Amino acid sequence: MLSSLSFRLSRGVLSTISPPIPHAKSWGTMYKPTATRPLLDMSQGVPGTPPSKVLLEALSHSSSSPGSSGYCHVLGESTLRSAFAEEMKTVYGPDMDVTQDDIAITAGCNMAFVATVMCLADPGDEIILPVPWYFNHQMSLNLLGIKTVPLYTRANEGFLPSTSDCEKLINSRTQAIALVTPNNPTGAIYTPDLISQFAELAQKHKIALVLDETYRDFVDTMPPHTLFAPFQTEVLKSSSLWRSNVIHLFSFSKSYCFPGHRLGLIAASPDLLKHVTTTLDCLQICAPRPPQLALASPGLLPMLRQSIQANAQSLKIRHNIFRTHLPPNWTIGSQGGYFAFVKHPFVGIPAITLCQRLAEELGVLALPMQFFCDDSVGPELESLGQSKTDWERWIRFSVANVSDDMVKQVCGRLHECERHFGLKAE
Repeated sequence: MLSSLSFRLSRGVLSTISPPIPHAKSWGTMYKPTATRPLLDMSQGVPGTPPSKVLLEALSHSSSSPGSSGYCHVLGESTLRSAFAEEMKTVYGPDMDVTQDDIAITAGCNMAFVATVMCLADPGDEIILPVPWYFNHQMSLNLLGIKTVPLYTRANEGFLPSTSDCEKLINSRTQAIALVTPNNPTGAIYTPDLISQFAELAQKHKIALVLDETYRDFVDTMPPHTLFAPFQTEVLKSSSLWRSNVIHLFSFSKSYCFPGHRLGLIAASPDLLKHVTTTLDCLQICAPRPPQLALASPGLLPMLRQSIQANAQSLKIRHNIFRTHLPPNWTIGSQGGYFAFVKHPFVGIPAITLCQRLAEELGVLALPMQFFCDDSVGPELESLGQSKTDWERWIRFSVANVSDDMVKQVCGRLHECERHFGLKAE
C-alpha cells in the first residue's frame, strides 16, 4: 500500500499484526441491523455491566478534586497500593504474603505487561507464550524485538499448557514464561497445581514466570493458586519464594467494570520494581490518579467485593446459557472467565472466513483462531497430533459484554449458519 510518509517506519511496527478488535469491528459495519435483529457483539472482553454506584460516586468526587490533577509516585498512590494488598487477602487467603512494597499501579494491564518485559528481555531474547495466545502480548513482544516462542496447547486437553512441552522450549535465550489464567482467548482455567508446576519450572531454569490474572475474580474455586502463601524457614521467618521469580499482573478493568479508566497492577519483588520504576517513568509517568484515589477511599474495596461476586455469578449463569443454547454440532473446547472457545462444524472453512460472514451477514461478531496464533502454524500442530484444518476452526466468544437474552439470540443465529451459508456441518 502506498504511503504519504517520507520517512521509513520501524521494522517492529511493520511486522506486527494490526489490532484484531478494530479488524473485527470493521466486519460489523457491513451488517445492516434492524430493530428485531441488531448487531450482537461478542468480540471483545468488555464488562457488560456499569461500575457500582458507590464507585461512580467515588470517581466523581476524586475527579473533581484539584489535587487529583497532578502527578503521583511512579508506582502509584500509596493508599491504593496498601488497600489493594489487603484486598488481595480476600482472593488468596488471609496469610497471603504480598505487601504494599510489592505493588505497582499501571495504566492498564497491557502497560503492566510491557513495563515488565522491558525489564526482563533484550531484543533477540525469547519469552514463551502458550498458543492460542493473547494477541496484545505477542504484539508487544514483537514491537520490542523479543522473540515469541509458541507453546502449543491441545484442544483435547482443554487448551491447558504442558510443563513438559514447555521445558523443551527453554534455552539460554529464554527469559520468561508468560501465562494468562483464566485464559484469554480460550477461557481455560489453570489449576493451582498446574500454576505451581510452571512456577517450579521457571525457578529450576532461573527465568521469570509472568502470571496475568486479569480474570481471576471469575473462577469458582478460591484461591486461584497458592504461590503467595508464606514460606517459613529458620533464616527468613516471613518470606515467600514467589518473589524470586513470579511476577503477577492484574487488571482493574474487568473486576471493577471501568476499562476506560485504565488501571492495572504488577505484584513483584521490590528488587524488580526498582527497575519497573524506570520503564513506567518513560511509558506513563504515573497511572491515572482519579480512579486510584477513588478505589483507595476508606472501606470501598471491601464494599465492592460484593458487586464483583454478583457479577461473577451472573457471568457463570451466562456461560451456562451459552452452553445450553449452542447448536449441538458446535463444540466447546474450553470455557471460563469472560470467554468460550468453540469449534465450528464446517470442515475446510477457516474460522476467519466464517467470522467475517457471521458479522457481515448474520450480525454476530466473534474472533477467529487466526487472531491468536502465528500464520506459520502447521508442523508443530502435526507433531502434537492436531490437524491445521481443525485448529483453524476455533472461535472465541466473549459472553461478558452481552445480556442473557443476547446470548440466546447469538446461538439462534448460529443455528441459521448451515441454511444461510449453504454449508454442510460435519
